[in-house]
Amino acid sequence: MEIKRDYYLNKLIKAKQDGLIKVVTGIRRCGKSYLLNELFYKHLIETGVNEDHIIKVAVDDDENTEFLKPKKLSEYIKSKIKDKELYYIIIDEVQLAPNFEAVLNGLLRIQNVDIYVTGSNSKFLSTDIITEFRGRGEEIRVYPLSFAEFMSVYDGEKMEGWTEYITYGGLPLVVLMKDDERKDAYLKEQQQNVYINDVIERHNISNESSVITQMVKIISSSIGSLTNPKKISDTFKSELDIDVAPATISSYLKYLEEAFLIENAERYDIKGRKYISTPSKYYFSDLGLRNSFINFRQQEETHIMENAIYLELKRRGYQVDVGVVEQRTKENDKLTYKQLEIDFIANKGSNKIYIQSAFAMPDEEKRQQEERPLLKINDSFKKFIIVKDFIKRWRDEEGIITMSIFDFLLDMESLNY
Repeated sequence: MEIKRDYYLNKLIKAKQDGLIKVVTGIRRCGKSYLLNELFYKHLIETGVNEDHIIKVAVDDDENTEFLKPKKLSEYIKSKIKDKELYYIIIDEVQLAPNFEAVLNGLLRIQNVDIYVTGSNSKFLSTDIITEFRGRGEEIRVYPLSFAEFMSVYDGEKMEGWTEYITYGGLPLVVLMKDDERKDAYLKEQQQNVYINDVIERHNISNESSVITQMVKIISSSIGSLTNPKKISDTFKSELDIDVAPATISSYLKYLEEAFLIENAERYDIKGRKYISTPSKYYFSDLGLRNSFINFRQQEETHIMENAIYLELKRRGYQVDVGVVEQRTKENDKLTYKQLEIDFIANKGSNKIYIQSAFAMPDEEKRQQEERPLLKINDSFKKFIIVKDFIKRWRDEEGIITMSIFDFLLDMESLNY
């Protein structure tokens, strides 16, 4: 069964022949190779590109071990270029070839080539792109399946699909599996043997692999909650009787972010127009992996829905922060100050959107609670409250828009109306 990834495919199409190396990144098993080698390849053929002008190399294929030598890889690709017509070069797992940076930079000097590469998280992270291809490469970040992509292949109603999606996530192989037992087993096997081991191998920290695993479990239990390395360190001490320095926790958090397993949403003081460095929130790039780390316990849908909203905003290209706005009240002739939280500030270019994730608003008191932080913002950008209920989108007299999580997730233009 083919899962369409039109959003990312269109990004690749728009980036064609722009003179830059297109570097497709994302968490392992999210579909990067399929996007390039199947969907993009099919697009090229359908738009008239001759098959012999598409040079595909899978460096991780056991039949291509000779390409682990960068000179051999470079010679092979160059030998396939026979004329002055445009050639598309697609290299999968390029990081397995030592000194691959020199190979790619050498290919960039050939005028009639367009280069696309993927790489596994253990060796080919966004930080590497910034360092090695400054000004010569562009990153196309791929996430696991969105809820809309998931529903395109799910045979069932939206509510059933939602339950399945927030339980087992959006890794394509998991989505295509037919029974829960296989999904459970696959996610648990991948979490340690692929995702954690990637971090361990890259940073040579195998002596403390159990600490990293335990740290991911701690974060899994507190998605959407404010935390920092000191709080996590205290949790290790109080709950596990293990001493882990906050500086070590900070490094491990960074490693997990670089491996695309988790993402950090910083707090932003809206009125003060400045970032608050700590504490911050962490979200998982795949809900199924998050759940597998805690053995599918703690299925608190409120926080899981917040994580799903965060991921959708990131997929759509927004920079996402947690908003903080100050409320002043007078009690007994004394001014008191309270920080109100806005779940997300989403920025894209000059556009800004404020979002509250409210699992349910059963009464007017709850509505006022959710609206209060939004009403403290003195600008004209759109403000949303997203709820799980099946409701018709509506705007109140203050201009605040309330919409269903399903309308938000299933309509790419839901924030633009």
